[in-house]
Amino acid sequence: MRRPFIAGNWKMNLNRAEAVALAEALKEKAAGVDYADIAVCPPFVYLDAVAGVLKGSNVKVGAQDCYFAGNGAFTGEVSVEMLKDIGCEYVILGHSERRHILGESNELTNKKLLAALAGGLKVILCVGEMLSEREANQTDDINAEQFFGSLAGVTAEQMKDVTIAYEPVWAIGTGKTASPEQAEEVHAFLRKLLEYRFGKETADTVRIQYGGSMKPANAKDLLGQADIDGGLIGGAALQADSFMGIIECGK
Repeated sequence: MRRPFIAGNWKMNLNRAEAVALAEALKEKAAGVDYADIAVCPPFVYLDAVAGVLKGSNVKVGAQDCYFAGNGAFTGEVSVEMLKDIGCEYVILGHSERRHILGESNELTNKKLLAALAGGLKVILCVGEMLSEREANQTDDINAEQFFGSLAGVTAEQMKDVTIAYEPVWAIGTGKTASPEQAEEVHAFLRKLLEYRFGKETADTVRIQYGGSMKPANAKDLLGQADIDGGLIGGAALQADSFMGIIECGK
């Protein structure tokens, strides 16, 4: 049985006071949770403050991106070493907004992923299709392309520190959600890719999160699917009660 992993992606939301207050509320409300792993990923500028609040708690901290090179002359970027220095344990890579708004390729995502793993961060790797691609029956092709391209050169041993997050782009911030059956179909396909690429033992242990508008009202049905092992939560992670409502469905 894979232990559920619920991660909150705060994206470009909240101010410093709101981020600290949310972290404090989650630290208190999640204190007794022993059935799921929990992480939050604030914007870079609030990482240090949030990590300070959550230090020693069972809510871990992650970043929303990182650069593939070490410290040096890379204006505007943030290195793995910097993230580790302030207490980050996770980093989200290949998010649909990085891929489709900022134009990041599988190759760039792969370079970041290899650097993150080498530097000691755990990675949440996002894959997912756009609505036009789903309607063109390209869902499996797109997810396979992103999966293999982003994980090039990664070993089965390294996959112990990787979580896959399936993000149907058409269901992010739109209010639309893939049905539990639609989500499970893609998760099961990704599980098969894991087995093909890394072997059955790895496929059985790597967690695959659902990242398309999960909320307390639908979390139980989604998390009840055989291959859905958690959620990468956007809007519903910006309030402690709604985020905890999803976490509690991880029982």
